[in-house]
Amino acid sequence: MRVRGKPRQVRAAGRQAESRHLRLLVLALSTLVTISLLSRLPAWSLLELRSFDYLSTVDDPRPPPGGPVIVAIDEPSLADINAQWPWPRSLHAELISQLRAAGASVIGFDIIMAEPSNPDNDAAITKAVGPDTVLAGDETLIETPQASQLIRATPLPQLTEAGAVTGIASVELSGDGTFRRIPGYEDGFAAMLTKVAGVAPETLPAGRLIQTFGPARSYPTVSYYQALDPKNLLPPDYFKDRVVLVGLSLQNAPAIDKGGVDAFATPYTVHTGKLVSGVEIQATIYDNIRSGLSIAEARLPTVAACILISVLLAATTVWRSTGWLTIVTSAAALLAFAAVSAAGMRLAHLFVSPLGPTVAYISVVFGQAAFDFAEERRNKRQITRAFAQYISPDLVKRLSSDPSQLKLGGERRTLSVLFSDVRGFTTIAETLKDDPEQLTGLINRLLTPLSDVVMDHGGTIDKYMGDCIMAFWNAPLDDPEHALHAVKASLAMQAAISNLNRELEREAAARGGKPHVLKMGVGINTGECIVGNMGSTRRFDYSCLGDSVNLASRLEGASKNYGVALLLGEETARLVAGTYTVVELDRIIVKGRTVPSPVYTVVHKAEAEALAAHQAFIAAKYAGTLAPSDPAFDRLAADIPELAGYYVIVREALVESGEE
Repeated sequence: MRVRGKPRQVRAAGRQAESRHLRLLVLALSTLVTISLLSRLPAWSLLELRSFDYLSTVDDPRPPPGGPVIVAIDEPSLADINAQWPWPRSLHAELISQLRAAGASVIGFDIIMAEPSNPDNDAAITKAVGPDTVLAGDETLIETPQASQLIRATPLPQLTEAGAVTGIASVELSGDGTFRRIPGYEDGFAAMLTKVAGVAPETLPAGRLIQTFGPARSYPTVSYYQALDPKNLLPPDYFKDRVVLVGLSLQNAPAIDKGGVDAFATPYTVHTGKLVSGVEIQATIYDNIRSGLSIAEARLPTVAACILISVLLAATTVWRSTGWLTIVTSAAALLAFAAVSAAGMRLAHLFVSPLGPTVAYISVVFGQAAFDFAEERRNKRQITRAFAQYISPDLVKRLSSDPSQLKLGGERRTLSVLFSDVRGFTTIAETLKDDPEQLTGLINRLLTPLSDVVMDHGGTIDKYMGDCIMAFWNAPLDDPEHALHAVKASLAMQAAISNLNRELEREAAARGGKPHVLKMGVGINTGECIVGNMGSTRRFDYSCLGDSVNLASRLEGASKNYGVALLLGEETARLVAGTYTVVELDRIIVKGRTVPSPVYTVVHKAEAEALAAHQAFIAAKYAGTLAPSDPAFDRLAADIPELAGYYVIVREALVESGEE
């Protein structure tokens, strides 16, 4: 049994797909390596943290219930107390007494009292503090070219001796100046608050990302002067069993570009552009530690796995092709990356940055899309070059914009095929054999206008055979009126020949010579053909084959035998009968067929009675009852002058037949 190989175009398509897949795999691998290198840059880490800012605040979380209450040293308090800052410590002592009397469980002062002030004031605050009081300290690293020095400022010794607890209120900022992490101090201010409040976790989540709860003033906040008189200025039991934090908190939070006293940028700053006071920062840290809301960053293996999954998803998306669906799929994938990352923070308190997977996905998808676009442009240029010599520029543009209309390699289609040939051109060539330049110029002057006519009417030029042109319609693009366009082109070609003859006549008269008169015969047939790229693997033409093509060639050759310039096949005549007047001339037998095929021509001026008489004439011709002496010859020649030569030829054939 003979096993046939795959068609050449199928093998070529397979090789092209293999090449595309190999290129996609190389792109995916390159993306993995590139992102691995980029992830080591500091700027990449800052971008990941910026994505954390958006995702950790997208659902606008609020402080958990039972959290701290803030006593703000704000503008109304500065105005009401009417004392220069820093206020006397005796005033803080009175506040502690009022808060303790109001039922506060823990009192935290985000105010550093590291240096002595007025002795009476220091004595008052020393008497007021106790084990329920946390006082802020500070730790600063001063770096110079010579050395690095760590300076730690703590409350006055007599305050800690009186029972007050020290908590370092310093915070760590990321490279872009934003507060995002729980400080790494074992004796941090918020950490000591949790210990005093009895809610301290077993281990401090130092260095983990912090979950912020809204912009500035998101925590319950009262002014300092109100807390000095809670019975009259605040609701009952406002401070009962609550952790109370005291510190600077301007009502109008300063803009990030202006800075501020004890105020910091947080993840919410990307939305508001405002800084958050240090005392609210401490409240946020406290709630993160107390409620276990801090967020861990995924380790390298987890991140690498996510990036790998993203690359595989991207490769799957564009494995076959890219298009508008790719954009929709990509948008859905990127939203999914962000949603999964946000869900990980909320449900597992784990931050897997979507930056790496997103960049990896985009790089693979749009990288492959760029390759496909370049390949498509290359294919369009190839199509343009291949068909610019065959068809009109408008058709070339349509093909290049939609290559799917073109099927290379051969397909079965119904075409209208035209053959044209200049009669007696061999004789003309013989007379010009000693002047090849003039002969070449004449051929070019002949073929140029004829070719323009074909392409202007949407035809495809198959080939030139000396002075002969072969063309067809309805390929490579669909043309529902292909037969009509072919006939219109043939009539326009006859007009172009007439114009060229007039030019040649004027030129011959100018040089005192005899002009070469050109006459052309055209045959057009419509039928099923095989059309496509045909030839060898190194050289091929876009051409058509089939019996319908052979009949068209036969019609062109037979046109001179009927005394007409145009001869049509039966199907062509049927398709154009609604536009032109077509008349039957004869029936011919095509090589390879046994059934005669009727042939037709187009006439422009003929009355209905003359056409009916012609039809009767043809019937008599087929029946063999037509005689050379029949008056119909002369009558029809007068009524249909375009067929006068045809009637003469038929009569002469009858005479010769009678002599035999």
